[in-house]
Amino acid sequence: MTQSCEEVEQYLRLHIPLSREMAVEVRDIGEAGVRLAAPLAPNINHRSTVFGGSACALAILAAWTLVHVRLTGHGLTSRIVIQRNAMEYLQPINGDFEAFCPTPAARNWDRLLAGVKRRGRGRVTLEVELSAGGETVATFSGSYVVIRPEAEEIEGGAPPAQTDKPD
Repeated sequence: MTQSCEEVEQYLRLHIPLSREMAVEVRDIGEAGVRLAAPLAPNINHRSTVFGGSACALAILAAWTLVHVRLTGHGLTSRIVIQRNAMEYLQPINGDFEAFCPTPAARNWDRLLAGVKRRGRGRVTLEVELSAGGETVATFSGSYVVIRPEAEEIEGGAPPAQTDKPD
């Protein structure tokens, strides 16, 4: 993976503004996976713990970031969308928190790449562990669909770009 944590963090803040509002930091991008972190303050709820939506958003973003960085490393530009997810909250999150998305098994990643290259789309399910204070506080599982822009245009999934102004 050739992108630095700083480059990826800048990309997220520009293209996914919620990451900026949540004060998300990219802590690690490597062969083992992606680790994001967020402070309590901008993600706090009425009970002075992390809002569940913020915890889920950080998990979704960690997995999305892993797919984005790995696809970019393979020279692929694709649309990445979450199809479904499940989150299990194990205990209240009382402080700053992290989300770690491990790199999927090689066979799962290879199947995703093969689908994207052959059919213009692929799917992968990723797991994320949320932690705070050294303890696991939540777990997440999400299915992501990757669509090459050309495949979207061929299937009529994206409207054609308008190049001329109507008279």
